[in-house]
Amino acid sequence: MNRGAPEDPRAARTRARLRAALLEECAERPLEEVGVAALVRRAGVGRATFYVHYADLEALAVDACADVVREAVEALHAWQGRPDPVRAPAALAEFFASLTPHAALYRTLLAPGGGGPLGRVLHRDLRAYSSRERERAGAADAPLVASAVAATFAGVLADWLHGMLDATPAEIADQVWQLLVALHASR
Repeated sequence: MNRGAPEDPRAARTRARLRAALLEECAERPLEEVGVAALVRRAGVGRATFYVHYADLEALAVDACADVVREAVEALHAWQGRPDPVRAPAALAEFFASLTPHAALYRTLLAPGGGGPLGRVLHRDLRAYSSRERERAGAADAPLVASAVAATFAGVLADWLHGMLDATPAEIADQVWQLLVALHASR
């Protein structure tokens, strides 16, 4: 889909119905057990319509979870003035807490260490945002620090979702925040 062109309202509604149906299906069973037939039945669209909009279920799942990427980027930048080096912005803790209802789906799309289809989208978008912000501020080594920030956040998020890091949403928010503040201060 061309993100720069205005979107056909009917196509947007259809994709929204497909995303909602996928999230409902994944609340009942793992993504691997979701079939296109059940999904389109729940969404009230035809199978051919599904394939007009998405190549496969994984593409739909990444699209359905893409809001997580935007929310993560916004939560990481939800502070004004000088950031507290110890306590994360409240939006970051709220972001981590908001993942719980669909954690199984996120784990399917975000591999430990931050890989996987959702991890690639998260890394790309967070790196681009961080790089723009650092360049705008005239910070040294903007691309290097932006890459480190994106990789650190995606990796910590994925490892936490996979149970490799034992922390509450508020604790993991503060911990990853401290890492990111240190990365930004390193140059």
